[in-house]
Amino acid sequence: MNDASWGAPPRAGHWGSTDRGPAVSAGPVHGAAEAAQTRPMPIVPDAGGDQDDRGQGAAPSGGSLPHGESADKESDIRPEKPVAPKAGKKSAGRDLRAAIGVGLALGAVILASLFIYKPVFLGVIVIAVVVGLWELTSRLAERKSIKAPLVPLAIGGAAMTVAGYVNGAEGAWVAMAFTALAVLVWRMTEPPDDYLKDVTAGIFAAFYVPFLATFVALMLAAGDGAWRVLTFLILTVVSDTGAYAVGWRFGKRKLAPRISPGKTREGLVGAVLFAMVAGALCMQFLIDGGAWWQGLLLGLAVAVSATLGDLGESMIKRDLGIKDMGELLPGHGGIMDRLDSLLPTAPVVWLLLVAFVGSA
Repeated sequence: MNDASWGAPPRAGHWGSTDRGPAVSAGPVHGAAEAAQTRPMPIVPDAGGDQDDRGQGAAPSGGSLPHGESADKESDIRPEKPVAPKAGKKSAGRDLRAAIGVGLALGAVILASLFIYKPVFLGVIVIAVVVGLWELTSRLAERKSIKAPLVPLAIGGAAMTVAGYVNGAEGAWVAMAFTALAVLVWRMTEPPDDYLKDVTAGIFAAFYVPFLATFVALMLAAGDGAWRVLTFLILTVVSDTGAYAVGWRFGKRKLAPRISPGKTREGLVGAVLFAMVAGALCMQFLIDGGAWWQGLLLGLAVAVSATLGDLGESMIKRDLGIKDMGELLPGHGGIMDRLDSLLPTAPVVWLLLVAFVGSA
């Protein structure tokens, strides 16, 4: 889920869009080299689009004022044409058509694998984990020069997910321990400089991506595992959709402006209401032995965990100075940009379902 889906749409040209032409100067036109020197460097924010909060001024003109003109005259300069968002794109800069197409394709793959043959869906989880680890470790290396070892993380992450499906929570914990040990040993093959920083990041990555994803495998292993996983996915998506719809239409008060300025308190209320209604319906009609009131509690918990997960991912991206974790999914960003709400929600849903209807 992206920050821009929580609040009011940013103004046209927000994020330093490349669609905006340079300001027209009343003075003589100078060469391209001089104009390039006066053009402000683009700032790549998190998906919240908070440039207004940083108090940025108007872009400087590409030329100079005529002799004798007042500097105040510059405020009257306007671009040749009004800037408007391109058709088919949201104001947040996402390609809406591509996002919908990719979302439908992913949904079809997930539903087909989930209800036709469970091990295929387990493979989908493993692929998502490995790609997510690759995105996270790549961004850490690029932006912070942190070299978290990908090979032991990928192998350990896949083993962690499979062990959780086959042997339950105990198998997942054992695999997590061996993955952490493998990260420590693997990093010893390189010079000791920054050893502590690299292995700390590696163990964090092992917990953040594959270990949390293992709880989806734990849900899948139950007799009605397909319906549990479907409930988990529906509630998370509905929570995000509620935040988007209500925040976009009514959002005014910021939820966490320092972390994600695009999120609003109204959007959080929308997430809670949508998720609670969806939870009541799912527990009543999809989960054997479930009750509607249990769904209300489940929906509330999902809305909170999904929001915290989204804020956590935003905190990571803000620290790294990037907007998206990757570019693998057109209109969505990377795999990690889709897992931000799902990963911390998985253990919450697994635990509450076990408490409400058992683990069988």
